[in-house]
Amino acid sequence: MDNIVGHLYQEDESTLEERTQTRAPGEESVRERREAPAKHRVLIVDDDVALGKFLSRELTLKTFAVKVECDGEEACRELVRGSYDLVILDLNLPRMDGIAVMKEMRLSHPRIPILILSARSRTEDMVHVLEQGADDCLVKPFSFIELRARMKNLLRRHSHPPPDATRVADLVLNRDERRVSRAGRRIDLTPREFAILEYMMANVGKPVSRMDLMREVWNIPFDPSTNIVDVYMKYLRDKLNETGEAQLIRTVRGVGYVLSHD
Repeated sequence: MDNIVGHLYQEDESTLEERTQTRAPGEESVRERREAPAKHRVLIVDDDVALGKFLSRELTLKTFAVKVECDGEEACRELVRGSYDLVILDLNLPRMDGIAVMKEMRLSHPRIPILILSARSRTEDMVHVLEQGADDCLVKPFSFIELRARMKNLLRRHSHPPPDATRVADLVLNRDERRVSRAGRRIDLTPREFAILEYMMANVGKPVSRMDLMREVWNIPFDPSTNIVDVYMKYLRDKLNETGEAQLIRTVRGVGYVLSHD
């Protein structure tokens, strides 16, 4: 497991309980934390049984309600049966791989945040996973602290959804229907193009950098060797503008891009 879960992975619950008997004044015991009301329901889908048990135990101690499934087909059925706030999904699964599971989940639960666990570390691989509908991607081996931070970010982002529709000039973005139109003309966007436009419209009039877009839209660190932002921005601008229509997205030299109706 390398440093996926650190030294706590080697400890069972009895060992953890023993360690809390000598806790400092005011420190919660494992039992006390376990009895705290669960804040969020999390579905973990991973065929690594040991990792699933560890994550279930540690997240339960952090007051999450956790369910673990080991194959893709059962995970899809479980998401229909239960109500979940977040899905942590491995890519390499029996019976139905992670990409197929994610596509199935997006049909029934378009807004549920999905955090992908993957051993694939190339930028191209992470971009592909995010393009298929993931909200974030964490590369194995990973730190449990980083996993918690990313979960917290996704849950916070989805607990305060923006208004269903946003308008800039004659451009309208509807989040519920995942629909974009301009002057009444429907514009079909890919999930990543939609996410770019959504971020640009949330920052109308403010220049956003390529680094901002990589971090906020792709959820990966900026890689100066890739032109993925510029490529997708060209796709988006070509779709938004017909002959004679004003350019809504402009290039800001040395900075990035800005969406403005001026």
